[in-house]
Amino acid sequence: MKLVIGNKNYSSWSMRPWLLLQHFNIFFEEIRVPLFVPGYKEKLAKYSSNLTVPILLDGNITIWDSLAICEHINEKYLNGMALPSEELERAICRTYCAEMHSGFITIREQLPMNCRSQRQIRFTTEVLNECKRVDSLWQEARQRHTGKGDYLFGDFTIADSMFAPIVCRFSSYGVAISLTSQRYMDTILANYAVTEWMEDAKKEAEILPDFEVGTYIGELD
Repeated sequence: MKLVIGNKNYSSWSMRPWLLLQHFNIFFEEIRVPLFVPGYKEKLAKYSSNLTVPILLDGNITIWDSLAICEHINEKYLNGMALPSEELERAICRTYCAEMHSGFITIREQLPMNCRSQRQIRFTTEVLNECKRVDSLWQEARQRHTGKGDYLFGDFTIADSMFAPIVCRFSSYGVAISLTSQRYMDTILANYAVTEWMEDAKKEAEILPDFEVGTYIGELD
């Protein structure tokens, strides 16, 4: 199995299935294609006509969407354990994943993924409203699963993979959130797979000016 990803410092979509595979110790070959540099589309075209990352190559199966990749991994390799076992919680978890997958456009635009540095930025009303929505989702999930583990639904699920890049964004830009959500962020940032991703991001040489928004105030630990 091969997973084609972009720059670890900037590619939030790539992080999601990579994190799921790494967290559950599923062997795969990582193929890194730096984005937005000369020739990157030609390199991606070798794997998928969609020309986006991530791309999963699993035998004769090619999947080019992060959530679809996570669902495939869960079904084929994890016997469903990356979703809650209870029907109701599984449905809610999938809803969380779908909202993350299709929403929070302003966060994506105004707080681009940047794993290796802390940035200071002026928050617009629109982005603050989306951050508050994320905060409320995290609080609701954690309150329902108190005492069942420290991830959104207790144990690690696809939802945690989907929201991990938002955790990285909130950390980079110093977004103010509730104590409950901060504890969840601490859990994600302490996850060994997230730590590995962040360390790899710091070693990358590429600098994409469009992603380096705000004022640099230091490197993330």
